[in-house]
Amino acid sequence: MATATRRLPSPDTGTLLAWAAILNAEILLTLVYVVLSSGTPTNPLTYVYPWVWLNVAGWAVVRARPTPTSRRMRWLAAAVGVAYFFVVAYAGGLYHLSGSALGLSVHWLPPGWGPTLVYSAAEATVVVMPFKLVGYAALAYLVSVTVRDASASALSGVLGLVSCVSCTWPVLATVATGLFGSASALTSVAMTRAYGISTVVFVVSVLALSWRPTR
Repeated sequence: MATATRRLPSPDTGTLLAWAAILNAEILLTLVYVVLSSGTPTNPLTYVYPWVWLNVAGWAVVRARPTPTSRRMRWLAAAVGVAYFFVVAYAGGLYHLSGSALGLSVHWLPPGWGPTLVYSAAEATVVVMPFKLVGYAALAYLVSVTVRDASASALSGVLGLVSCVSCTWPVLATVATGLFGSASALTSVAMTRAYGISTVVFVVSVLALSWRPTR
């Protein structure tokens, strides 16, 4: 009697080719910046962090499948997502409520970090750093998807509440680096490893918010 064999799903060739093209373009863009820029960071990971954020954010948003819900719930989920974006963007330094009225400036940082737009008014300062903007927007979208899932079924609601604990991680990780004080030895460690830690926190948060074993 022949036994049935279970075949693993084959990778989507089109998807693999698309990701290969994206990664090649990112590497090429980074190499061009290194060659043309006079002052470049010495730590290679500096060039890697932004691409991790951008790629993980893009992957999560593309694969997200919002649960069909009522119009009222869609608006509520969108409002929660927008509110979360402003909270995490503030904690992550994309804007703060003080300024020097210097106007608009452009900073040509390594790809992903820049080009960074900085607008300083008397009341507030906005810092548009590409990888943070995209990363926080992706987190906000995933939070809104989680809210919609929570309204659809009890099981999705439980999974959504558990995964949404990670919503606070990017906020807490950012705020925690400022709690040690300038006299603490931990401050220098936090500053030198801040982006490595925040990148790990970001990736784990995205995976937690994207995890849906029932799908």
